Amino acid sequence: MPRVREIENALFELAPKSLAQSWDNVGLLVGDGKREVHRVLVSLDVTEEVAEEAGKSGADLIVAHHPVMNCAWSPVQSLREDDLQGRLLRRLVRENISVICMHTNLDAAQGGVNDALAQRLGLEELEALEEGNFPKMGVLPAEMPLSDFLALVRKRLRPNGIRYVKNRRAVRRVAVGGGACGEFFRLAAERGCDAYITADVKYNQFLDAEALGLSLIDAGHFPTEDVVCPVMERFLLERFPELAVQKSISHREVVQYYV
Repeated sequence: MPRVREIENALFELAPKSLAQSWDNVGLLVGDGKREVHRVLVSLDVTEEVAEEAGKSGADLIVAHHPVMNCAWSPVQSLREDDLQGRLLRRLVRENISVICMHTNLDAAQGGVNDALAQRLGLEELEALEEGNFPKMGVLPAEMPLSDFLALVRKRLRPNGIRYVKNRRAVRRVAVGGGACGEFFRLAAERGCDAYITADVKYNQFLDAEALGLSLIDAGHFPTEDVVCPVMERFLLERFPELAVQKSISHREVVQYYV
């Protein structure tokens, strides 16, 4: 059976470490690289529910997108049971579950988050919105009213809700930026996009996008990035057919909407 380090090296072929942002924390973050792996659980995040699912399913390894620990927003200063992150890390170590995370390198990789998002929405003729940045843009097979496109987003991504501002045009050219990529909305407008789909959009970005005539659509962080989990699942199954690999069923969109 493959060892943890072999799987990490293979994932770095899918999403090279060199593509990660300087502040990011990617690769093997918890566990022993020499340990043999028999079962892998793939998830967008490593939560306590995901750790519990891994333990119950007998998974030796969790492969996730978001880092289980990252000094940019959650510095590890202690390892205590009464701390959310400390409790999670203690559990992973106690149950001997390794964790590999592919984050901004998977955002930027060919075939990564944004390619998966564009393909899920049926976009064709994909290209980078701008060299060196994450978002991609493409065209729909046919022009459609914004209301129909929003219904398509709802069907393909299954968000619990969608926030948006609309322009006065039908939708054909679309840009996508999985996760928190709201800052690229001006570039999407400059490139002639009718709509831009991302997440975690700020109020002023909605205001400015409307003034620019761009339909700016916030479909949620989880729905716009969870599309990459099947990509990692397929990759691991193809590279290591002897492994049992499954996508988490416990992890889901946490944001609810009351309208």
